[in-house]
Amino acid sequence: MGRGGPPPLSPRLALGTALMLLVVSALPSPAAGVNVTAVLAAFPNFADFARLLASTPVAGELAGRSSLTLLAVPNANLPQSPSAFAAAAGADIADVLRYHVLLEYLAPSDLSRLPSSGKLVTTLFQTTGRAPSDLGAVNLTVHPVGPNSTVVVRSPAPASGSNATVLGAVTAVPYNISVLAVGGLIIPSGFDLAASESRPPPPVNITRVLADARGFNVVASMLEASGVAEEFEADEHGAGITVFVPTDDAFASLPATDRLQSLPAERKAVVLRFHVLHSYYPLGSLESIVNPVQPTLATEFTEAGRFTLNITRVNGSIAIDTGVVQASITRTVFDQNPVAVFAVSKVLLPKEMFRRGDAGIMAAVPPSTAMAPDDAGNKQSPPTRLSSPPDLHGIREMDGWGENSVAAK
Repeated sequence: MGRGGPPPLSPRLALGTALMLLVVSALPSPAAGVNVTAVLAAFPNFADFARLLASTPVAGELAGRSSLTLLAVPNANLPQSPSAFAAAAGADIADVLRYHVLLEYLAPSDLSRLPSSGKLVTTLFQTTGRAPSDLGAVNLTVHPVGPNSTVVVRSPAPASGSNATVLGAVTAVPYNISVLAVGGLIIPSGFDLAASESRPPPPVNITRVLADARGFNVVASMLEASGVAEEFEADEHGAGITVFVPTDDAFASLPATDRLQSLPAERKAVVLRFHVLHSYYPLGSLESIVNPVQPTLATEFTEAGRFTLNITRVNGSIAIDTGVVQASITRTVFDQNPVAVFAVSKVLLPKEMFRRGDAGIMAAVPPSTAMAPDDAGNKQSPPTRLSSPPDLHGIREMDGWGENSVAAK
C-alpha cells in the first residue's frame, strides 16, 4: 500500500458505489428489523441467493436485527447445489448463510478505509455458539491488484482456504443494512471442504424441514410414524424428489380426517408415497412441465398407469388433479436440488383408494400391489371385501378397485 492514504478501490467496487447511490433513495426508510428478501427483490441477479435465505430460518432471524452487512452471492457465482456444497464441508447451509451476515453496517467508504492489517467483523454465525473462539468472525483485508485494490473476505483461521472477493456494493438502507456482492460462498473455519468434496451430501431430513416451516404438524407426524420419510431420503440421490405436503388446514377441512389417519399402516404409506414425484422439479419446471401425467413414488409399488398425478396450470397457478380432488400449490416450503417441497391446499387422495360422492369420501379396498409383501416376498392379494367394516359414518365401502359401490347397510 502506498503512502498518502488508503489505496483506491477497484473499478468494480467504485461502480458498485455509484449504483448504490442511485437506488438508495428509492428504498423504504429504515425499520426496526431487516426484511432481507424484500431488499433483494429489486435485484434479479441475486434472486437465487434470496430464495436460499428464505428457505432457511436465517431470513426470519434477520427480521429482528438492524445495522448489519449482508454478503450476497450473485446467481452466476452460487454453486449448482449450495446445500450440497455446504454439506460436503460438514456444514449446515443455514450456518454458512449466517456466516454471510456481518453484525456491523459497512458502507463502501468503510471498505476504502480498512487498516493494512485488516478488520475482524463478527458474523451471525458467531452468535450460535457453534463457532470455536472467534472463528465465527470474518477478516476483511485489502489486497493490492496493480494500481487498484480489492477487498477479500476470509476466515481469521490460519491457512483458511475459503474466501471471497468483494465485487461491489449492491444497495444500502443507512444505517440499517448494507448489501455487498461477493464472488462466492464462504465456509466458516473448522470445515474441510477439500477433504470431503467427494463425499455425497447427507439426505435432507423432510420431517425437520416441515417442523421448521410450521403448519405441517399432521403430515410430519404421519411421515415420522410410518417410516416413509426414510424412503424419501433414500430416494433423494439420482433424479431427486419433489414432495407435495398438505397443510394442517388441508387435513382439518378433509371429510372423515380421522378415517384417513386410522388407515392400516400399509395403506397410509401408499397415500404418503402418492404425494411424491421421483424427480426434482423446482417451481419453474412444474409450471412448464411437458407431460402432465406424472407417476408418483406409489406407482413404483404398483404398475404403470396407476397412482399418477395430473399437473397443469389453472388460472395462473399449478393445479394437481388426483381424479378425486384437485389441489393447488400454495407456496414453496423448501427448494434445494435434489429436493423440492411444496405446500398444497388439499390432501392428495388417489382414485385407486378413494372416491368422492354425495356421501363424501368413499374408501376403497387397497390394490393388491399396494399391500405389503408376504414372508416369501410375494405381494398379498386383497380381500374382495373389508372383512369387518367399522362404523363408516357416511363412508361407503368399495369392492375391488372401487368400481362398484356397495351401500353400507
